[in-house]
Parts: sequence; C-alpha cells; structure tokens
Amino acid sequence: MQQGQTPAGVKIEAFPEKTMIFGLFRKKNNNQAIVDRQYAALTAAARMPDLYERLNVPDTVMGRFEMVSIVMILFFRRTRASAVSGQEIAQEIVDAFFQDIDYSIRELGIGDNSVPKRMKKLAGMFYGRLEAYSKAMDAGDREALALALQRNVYPECPAPADMSGLAGWMMAAEAHLSAIPEEMIAGGAAKLPPVANSSVA
Repeated sequence: MQQGQTPAGVKIEAFPEKTMIFGLFRKKNNNQAIVDRQYAALTAAARMPDLYERLNVPDTVMGRFEMVSIVMILFFRRTRASAVSGQEIAQEIVDAFFQDIDYSIRELGIGDNSVPKRMKKLAGMFYGRLEAYSKAMDAGDREALALALQRNVYPECPAPADMSGLAGWMMAAEAHLSAIPEEMIAGGAAKLPPVANSSVA
C-alpha cells in the first residue's frame, strides 16, 4: 500500500446519518493488518477479468479507476450500518484508495503543484459516483444504475457500451455483501462475488 496525501474535507453526503470526512480516522496499529487484508481483497475484485471481458468495462487506466471506485462504493454502502469499528475500517480503506491514487499520479511524473488539483477532481468524481449509484441502488432501479454507469464509464461517448450487466453484478454484489456477518467485516474478510451468468442476462 503506497503512502501519499489523502484529500480532506470531502463529505459523503449520500449517507447523512453516517457522514464522514476523508482523513478523519487515522490508521490505528491494531487495524492495519485488517485494513491491508480487506483493501487487497477489494482491489483484487476490481481486477477480475470477467468485468472487462464480459461486462464491457474498458481495460484502461480510467476503466480500472471506475472499477476500484465501484468496489469501494459497494463496501462503503455495506459498512454504513456497521458498528463503529466497521465504519472506521471502511474509512481507512477509502483513505488507502486515495493514497494509492496520489502515489500513481506522482509516479506518472505529475508536478507536485498539480497533484492537489488532480486529487480534488478525482475525489469529486468518486463522490459523484457514490451519490448517483446509491440513488439508483436504493431505489432498486437497475436501468437507472446502468445509465449512470454509462455516463461515467463512457463519458462523452456517442455510442456507449451496454452497462446493464455491470449494474446487475453490482446489485448482486450488494446482496452478497449484505449477507456477510458483521464479524467478517470487522475482521477484513469480506469478498465480492464473481461475475455470474445472471449478471449478464
């Protein structure tokens, strides 16, 4: 896990009852192994080949950003009703996500003066996706979710690929995560499901 600067002051307003701010919780020594294990499982899920080969996610830098954002959003939605420990772990995982983005931007040779501006833009993108996807998922509206995914995964594309399969997988993944016992969340053992045939129906 790479170290960098986590954007601060971005409220997750899609969850007003559990509003948190990026960077609010600092990593605690007793949480580090749990956070590392859960973060690795989430990022591995975002790299599942079927997402790119069957669900029309472009295998590009931005396509991978979209998928990591999606799995982070799914995990964050699961932990919004968790105990304090689960919420803290989720916040630390989101912090780690932004630390990795910060590191990646710097590795690309972006000057230090430009990094904060780019990080603010990416944080805004993540917040916008969290809000849009949550609205559709809370309503159980697969079609609205697919349209939101099209707008984000294929911005300004006159003929975006069909995102209904990815929308179906996200809803199936949310149901899967909802059934995971709280002790698995607290232990960093939650995993997302594979792409099932029903996801692309």
